[in-house]
Amino acid sequence: MSAELDALINIVVNGKIKEATDATQKCLDAGIEAKTIIFEGLSKAMAIVGEKYAAKQYFLPQVLLSANTLYKGLDLALPLLKGKGGSKGSVVIGVVEGDVHDIGKNIVKAMLTGLGLTVIDMGKDVPIKDLIGKAKDTKSQILAESTLMTPTLEGMKETVKVLKEEGLNAKIKLMIGGGATSQEFATQIGADGWSYDAVEATKVAQKFLGI
Repeated sequence: MSAELDALINIVVNGKIKEATDATQKCLDAGIEAKTIIFEGLSKAMAIVGEKYAAKQYFLPQVLLSANTLYKGLDLALPLLKGKGGSKGSVVIGVVEGDVHDIGKNIVKAMLTGLGLTVIDMGKDVPIKDLIGKAKDTKSQILAESTLMTPTLEGMKETVKVLKEEGLNAKIKLMIGGGATSQEFATQIGADGWSYDAVEATKVAQKFLGI
């Protein structure tokens, strides 16, 4: 691995936002392809961050800092990848209607983007019909929903119902997460997957997409 790529990985892992753009540009100037920068640099860095988070060496503030650093690099590298068949799959992600807690969603978004997926972020407090509509329109393979609040769990049940009614459940995998959810709840409503944190979410997405 090149010194430029090593430096970029180190910058993302350590959340040095101000250095990310320059480090990414140095990789490009050194002739490193955008695909390599994303998959062997930025993605690898977020995997390291995920391991540190799982081992409780990192906490939410550090993960968010690394996520924001990752996006600085992606801003430069992703446009160069478009149209080259670089994306490994598409995910629509959002916090269900009635909930405005989006820290967990933002971390999952960063981890999935780091995997090389196209992630369409619908934000927070999003109506179920909008989430499903966007997944249909973008032909996404995965719809990822989160909530921290018990009252909004009904929205996830409704998602499963609508996907089945419209015959989309074979095309769009529903993965859920957030503090109010559990594997038991996911099984009960018929969701395709559940994850307790962002690291687990990447594993679920990889399984769905076969990557």
